[in-house]
Amino acid sequence: MQINLVKPIYGLFLLMVLSSGTFAQTGRFQQAADYQMDVEMDVNTNQYKGTQVLVYTNNSPDTLHRVFYHLYYNAFQPGSMMDERSRNIADPDRRVGDRISKLKPDEIGYLRVNSLTMNGKAVEYKEVGTILEVELREPILPNSDVKFEMDFSGQVPLQIRRSGRDSEEGVRFSMSQWYPKMSEYDEQGWHANPYIGREFYGIWGDFDVKITIDKTYMLGGTGYLQNPNEIGHGYEDEGTKVPQTKGDKLTWHFKAPKVHDFMWAADPKYRHDKVEMTNGITVHHLYIPTNDVTANWEKLKEYTPKAIEYMSEHFGQYPYKQFSVIQGGDGGMEYPMSTLVTGGRNLNSLVGVMVHELAHSWFQGVLATNEALYPWMDEGFTSYATSLAMSAIFRPSEAPLRGSYMGYYRLVSSGKEEPMSTHADHYHTNAAYSTAAYAKGAVFLAQLGYIIGDEVRDKGMLSYFNTWGFKHPNVNDFVRVMEKESGLELDWYKEYFVYTTKTIDYGIKKVTAQGEQTDITLERIGLMPMPIDVVITYTDGSSEMVYLPLEIMRGEKSPEASAATRIISEDWPWTNLTKTITINKKMETIKSIEIDPSKRLADINEDNNKVEY
Repeated sequence: MQINLVKPIYGLFLLMVLSSGTFAQTGRFQQAADYQMDVEMDVNTNQYKGTQVLVYTNNSPDTLHRVFYHLYYNAFQPGSMMDERSRNIADPDRRVGDRISKLKPDEIGYLRVNSLTMNGKAVEYKEVGTILEVELREPILPNSDVKFEMDFSGQVPLQIRRSGRDSEEGVRFSMSQWYPKMSEYDEQGWHANPYIGREFYGIWGDFDVKITIDKTYMLGGTGYLQNPNEIGHGYEDEGTKVPQTKGDKLTWHFKAPKVHDFMWAADPKYRHDKVEMTNGITVHHLYIPTNDVTANWEKLKEYTPKAIEYMSEHFGQYPYKQFSVIQGGDGGMEYPMSTLVTGGRNLNSLVGVMVHELAHSWFQGVLATNEALYPWMDEGFTSYATSLAMSAIFRPSEAPLRGSYMGYYRLVSSGKEEPMSTHADHYHTNAAYSTAAYAKGAVFLAQLGYIIGDEVRDKGMLSYFNTWGFKHPNVNDFVRVMEKESGLELDWYKEYFVYTTKTIDYGIKKVTAQGEQTDITLERIGLMPMPIDVVITYTDGSSEMVYLPLEIMRGEKSPEASAATRIISEDWPWTNLTKTITINKKMETIKSIEIDPSKRLADINEDNNKVEY
C-alpha cells in the first residue's frame, strides 16, 4: 500500500558529508570501512555462511599493527561476559536474566572467522569472547587503505537481547550484530569493547550486502534494495510483473552508503506497506498481521513520516532516502535507516517507541557519539527529542520533559546515582545507567535551555548536527557549539552535571519589608551552582523577574518571551551561599515569589522554591 503525503521537508542534508573521510576543522580523523558481503542463510538450521571483503582506510596519523573485529553473537553462550554480568548484577535486564546460561547448543549464537587475509596474505588472529584480535604481518600506514577478505559462519541465537531468532511474537530472524564488524579507532585509540549488554560504536562506510534465503521470506532493514523488480514482496515498481523464481531461494541485494552498521530482518509472514513522502523518502513498515497488531500498524503509517518531518526540521535533515520500521527484536532498537520494534503494543506505545528509535537516526546514526563513553549524548538527547516530537505529532503535552525530570529526581533520592561520565558497561546497576543515560541526559538539554535560552539552545541543536554530522562528537564538542551560539562560558555546567553527582537546590530563605522596598534573600543549599530566575507576582496581577546569572558564565542569556518583565540582572558568585536582592515595591503588594516557575531548573527540592501571601 502506498500513501502520498503532501507536507514537504525543505532541503536535504548536504551530501558532501556523506563522502567526507577526514576533516580539518577539528584536527581529528575518521576511519572508513567499506563492506562487501555475500551471505546464505539456512532457515532450517538457523545457520549461515558468508564472505566479507572489507576495504579499510586508515585516515589516522598512526601506524596500525593490529586490528580488532566484533563477534557479537558470541555473547549468547553460557559463561560469556554478558551471561555472567546478567546473572550477577543486582537488577538484571528482565529480558536476559539467566536465560543465556540455559541455552542449548542449537540455541546459542556464535560467529566464527574461518579464514582472514590482508592484501591477499594470511594474518594471525585469535578469538577472545566477542572480540577477534588480529596481528598484522604488515602495518597499515597512515593515509592508506588495505583489503581484508574473510570467510565466516554463524548461528543465530534464540531471541534474547536485540538480535536473534523466533521471538516471543513469532518473528523468525532479527539480524542485528550478525557479521564480523571492524572496531572503531579514533583519537583515543581502539575501542574493542566486549559485548556486555550496552550500545555500539562503529565506523562509517558503504555496505554492499547480498543475502540468499528461502524465497518465501520477506526482508527489510538497512539500505536500498538493488533488485526490487526481481524480488517483489512489495518492493517492485508499481505495475511491474515480478518473474517466477526458479529454485527455492532468492538473493536480496542491498546497498547502504555512509552507515556504521547493517541490520536486516526476515519472516515469511511479514506484511510490507510503503509510504512515499513527497521529499523522496520512502518509509517501509514490515509486520506480522494479527488481531493485536494490524490496526495500530496501519495507523503508524501516518506518524512515521510526521516524525521524520519534525526531527528534520528541529534537529537537522535526515540524510537518507529510506527508513524501515520492522517488527522484531525484543523491544525497540535503532539501526541505520531502520529500527526493530516489538509489534504487540497499544498505539501510544507503538508510536512512542517508533519515534524514539527514529530519533536515534540523528544522535546515534549521524552524530554517533561513542555510546560506551557518552551514552547520555545518544539516549538522553534522543529521549529529549522524542518527548518534543510526541507532543507535536501525537499527543500535545504542556510539560513533555517532566517525566525525565521526575526520573532524575528518583535516581537522586535512591542514593544510587553515578556520574554520567561512567562507562556504559561499568555502572553498578542497570537502573543507575538507564536513568542517567535517558532521563538525566534529557534534563541536560532541557536545563540548557534554562541557562542560555530555549531559542538559542534550539539553534544550537541544528548547528551541532550540521557541524558534527558523521564526525563522532564528544561532550566538549557539543558544549563548544552551545558556547559559540550563546556567547556564554558553559564548561562549569558540563563539569558539574556530567562529571559529578552534585545536585541543585536553591531556596527562598527570607523576605523582609524595608519601608517602600522589600528584601528577598535567596540561598544555595545544593552543591551545584546555577543561574537563577525569580518571578515576583503582585496583587494587581502583574509580574516581574529577577535574573541572577552566574559570574562564571561571563554574560547572561537573552530575555525570553515571558509574562514577567526582567527587572534586575546581576551576577551571583558561586562562592556566595546567599544573595539578597531588593525590590522597589512594598511587601504587602507581593502575592508570591517563586524560583523558576518554568520548572526547567533541575532543583531536587521544589518545596522551598515558592512563598505565597
